[in-house]
This record gives sequence, structure tokens and C-alpha cells, in this order.
Amino acid sequence: MPLLEVDRVNHAYGNHAVVRELTFSLESGEIACLLGASGCGKTTMLRLIAGFEAPSSGSIRLNGKTIADSKEQVPAEARRIGMVFQDYALFPHLTIAQNIGFGLRKESALARRRRVEEMLELIGLTNRGERYPHELSGGQQQRVALARALAPQPHLLLLDEPFSNLDVELRERLSLEVRDILKRAGMAAILVTHDQNEAFAVADVVGIMRGGRIEQWDTPYNLYHRPATRHVADFIGQGIFLPGEVLSRKVVEVELGRLDSELPMDCASSCVECGRGCRLDVLLRPDDVIHDDASEVKAEVVAKAFRGAQFLYTLRLASGAEVLSLVPSHHNHSIGEKIGIRLDVDHVVTFNQGK
Repeated sequence: MPLLEVDRVNHAYGNHAVVRELTFSLESGEIACLLGASGCGKTTMLRLIAGFEAPSSGSIRLNGKTIADSKEQVPAEARRIGMVFQDYALFPHLTIAQNIGFGLRKESALARRRRVEEMLELIGLTNRGERYPHELSGGQQQRVALARALAPQPHLLLLDEPFSNLDVELRERLSLEVRDILKRAGMAAILVTHDQNEAFAVADVVGIMRGGRIEQWDTPYNLYHRPATRHVADFIGQGIFLPGEVLSRKVVEVELGRLDSELPMDCASSCVECGRGCRLDVLLRPDDVIHDDASEVKAEVVAKAFRGAQFLYTLRLASGAEVLSLVPSHHNHSIGEKIGIRLDVDHVVTFNQGK
């Protein structure tokens, strides 16, 4: 039985539907992420699970027990769900140990002290319990907020844009630390973010949200290499669509050459069977387009972005179409220069043209 079950949940503010027929489940110890642009409904869904909002229809079950539907609403404080906010919400007048133990006031002094010590060790701040929040860095404060949420041993932890107040480098490092802490604690969690790098670093499974719905609920690997919809393909990673012609059920040809597909391709609706003449849009990621000086196919460098170990080149093909290519940074080509390229595509992703 899943730890959390969200079944056809709907929610609206007045006549504005924010969550639409949302369905997903979460296993014990699993970390999930709701990922999407602002206004897609991801934070509202988190609030529905936490108990800060009530669904207009559908149900939410935790450990097999209904905690919210159109008729029943278990109070937030009775759900045993922890929450970490983007502003940490630490008490400035309390020490780190007192902040972590704040939700343990019903425990004995001995039990509370032992649990606080466990949490300090878990987050790597064993000798800093007597310090105050302002004496810690932003990353350390975020770990304290995480420990405070974990201390009462909730069934589920919710994280609402927890890294948004941190700089990029710290955000990337802390996201990996948070995943490690959650896994060591055996805690199931749901992260909400608009940053796919955070989602991929932390989560086992990610739901791509759009317009209050989940377009794909899958592993980060499959979202990148096997997007279910054009929106997911556009939203995850970078890529450009090139027109292609189907030569057989598993072969499609684009301007840069022929591609063999391990999976049946999505042929245009006008095709009775996959065959020559069927037109598709083929997704090419920057890592699919390889710089090769020996290649006869040439493309013009029209833009470049230095990324340290790599350049991200925008390349114009003979037809005028453009593709992206990640190239080791010791290949420093000038704008207007023509370079050899070839395709190396392991996952052929196609969609009906214009859809």
C-alpha cells in the first residue's frame, strides 16, 4: 500500500481551477517532486496535502486513512506531516537545539535532548546546538529547519521551494545534502520547485505540472530521454525540434542523417501505417549533436555560451534550421566559423508535427 495516495483531486479559488483531477502516489522512503512554472498549481497541491486547503473533490489518503476529501478534513496538526518553508521560519531568540526541539514539548526532557542530539548529528551540526540562527550560514539554517521538521518523526515531509533564498552554488550543494539526509532518515518527502536541477538532484520521481495537471510522473532519466508530451520535452533540459521523415517503423531521417529508434515512433495521424512520407518533429538535445572535425556535415556557429568545461553552441544548418551542441571548452570556435558535426542519439524522441 502506498504511503500517500492523491486520487483525482480538484481545487479552485472561486471560478479559477488551480488543481485538476490530480492523481499520484508515493511509497514509503520515496522522494518526489512537483515541478513546474509559477501558477501551475504545485504549491496549492502541497497545501492540500498539508491540510492548509481543502479539496473541492477527490481524496487524499495517508497510510490508507483518508485525511482529506470533499466531506472530511483532518486538521493539519493531526496529520503528522512535517513542512519546510523557503524562509526557514526559525525562531531567532531560540538556540539551534531549542529550535529543533520545539515540536517535542510533549516528550520528557531526556527524550527531547536525545532526539535533538540525533538530529544535530544527522545534519552535521553536532557541536553547534547552543548557537543562534543568525550565527549560522544560510545553508546551515536550512539544515536546521529540516531537522526541526524531522524531529517529531512525521509520516511525510513537505518542502516548499526550500532552496530559493540561496545562491546557485550553495543551492546545488545543499540539494544533494538534503537528499542524503532524507535517505538516511528513511523519510518520504515531496519537494515543490520550479528548478529542474533541484528536482533531479533530490527526487526519485518527478511530476511535471501544467495548468493544474500532471503531464508526466516519472524518473528524471525518463523525463529527459522519454518525455511523454511536447511540453515535457520543451520544459526539461534544452533541445530543438527538427522536421523528420519516417522511412520505416523504426527509422526516421532528419537533415543531419538517419536515426534508428528502439521504440515505435509516434507517426502522424494521417498515416494508416508507419511508412515513407509520414512527417514528424524529432527532438535533438545538445548532447545528441557531436562536434566532429572529420564529419562532412558542417554547421555555422551563430552563438556560444561558455560553461567552464563546455561551450553550448547554437549551430545553423544548411537549411537555416538551428541545433544546439555541447562541446568541450578547448574547442573554442568563433562566431561565423563552420564546424563538423554528427548525430549520436540513443533515445529518438518524436512528436506529430505542430502538436
